[in-house]
Amino acid sequence: MESKEKTPALIEEVKPPGRFAQVFLTLYDVYQFIALFFKEGFFPPYEFKELWRQCYDIGYRSALLISTTGFITGIVFTKQSRPSLAEFGATSWLPSLVGIALLRTLAPLLTGLIAAGKVGSSIGAELGSMRVTEQIDAMEVSATNPFKFLVTTRVLAATITIPILTFYTAMIGMLGALLNVAMFEDTSAKAFFQSSLESITFLDFTASTVKAILFGFTIGIVGCYKGYNSSKGTEGVGKAANAAVVTAMFLIFIEEVISVQFFSLFRS
Repeated sequence: MESKEKTPALIEEVKPPGRFAQVFLTLYDVYQFIALFFKEGFFPPYEFKELWRQCYDIGYRSALLISTTGFITGIVFTKQSRPSLAEFGATSWLPSLVGIALLRTLAPLLTGLIAAGKVGSSIGAELGSMRVTEQIDAMEVSATNPFKFLVTTRVLAATITIPILTFYTAMIGMLGALLNVAMFEDTSAKAFFQSSLESITFLDFTASTVKAILFGFTIGIVGCYKGYNSSKGTEGVGKAANAAVVTAMFLIFIEEVISVQFFSLFRS
């Protein structure tokens, strides 16, 4: 009888990482993605033309929706705040209340959430479709840096544009509040804006700017990360766009809570 030799298995089956380990692997990938952004973003060559195009594209995409939402928010917030102040005979404080609320919280948060839904999903879907159709691979073959051209410009554009849109939202919201006040009270536009701006401090402008920058960076980096690393064809493109919106909104709320606690230390 012929003896059959048993050869030992030289290659063991590698088990996939568990959910707990997968979380840390994802965090490490995100860390590498962000580190690569700072490396590519601050060293030449610079893509100024593409950066300008992305800034215009992000502002144009969000301008109409932000204008409508900001104007309605100013009207509704003023209308809802008037009865509470009237109970204490403090309706004269309404312009100050609206100005502080819009600049400190409502304008950055509204702009961030709208941009996360409008811009974040667009970035995720656009880069995701480029990934699954191998356009990004083609750019690498043609000696073009796809990360610098696609990711860096979009993240920088979102970081620059969102603060501008934030103050634009605050201005539109103040116009809506002025319209509501003018309908119910005998207050001129000059008196309204003078009263609302008197209570706003430099710290309020600083806090609003810092939050808007954080929100813009979060929207850009999340949308680019989800889209740049998407897979599974058209299904992956849809998942990348959806994940970009949900993740960006979740992180914006967390950043809002942390920033409020941080800047409240300087107000106490």
